[in-house]
Amino acid sequence: MSPSLLLISCVAVIGGIAVGLQAQMMALLDRGMGTLESVFITYGGGGLLIGLAMLFVRGGNLSLWHAMPWYALCSGVAGLVIVASIGFSVPRLGLVTAFTLIVAAQFMVGALMDHFGFLGAEVRELNLQKIAGMLVMLLGVWLTVRT
Repeated sequence: MSPSLLLISCVAVIGGIAVGLQAQMMALLDRGMGTLESVFITYGGGGLLIGLAMLFVRGGNLSLWHAMPWYALCSGVAGLVIVASIGFSVPRLGLVTAFTLIVAAQFMVGALMDHFGFLGAEVRELNLQKIAGMLVMLLGVWLTVRT
């Protein structure tokens, strides 16, 4: 494995760890305050930190926003749905069941987006190996959710 691929993989693993930790923290907020409040705290805190980082690291240059496709600007809305669905489902289903459903849905949508090149994705056609992997994953979803 090349050093750059190893670094990228480590960043992905760190992101996965952060998602698991964040989900449980949001579950605590959701149970204690409500879903909307937990999403507000999550997005508000994250927005404040990234705003400060932009100002101090690069000067906060957002001048190219108008050159982006309109649908790319909806990523914040999608993020709200993601964060709200995690905050809502984890305290009700548990981490494993909620994440099993969330990740399985991500894989299915990702496979379709890759296959058809939706939203500017590079086309990576579905093959039997990917389809078999998704069927195994669906079996895992069924085994996880049925208990």
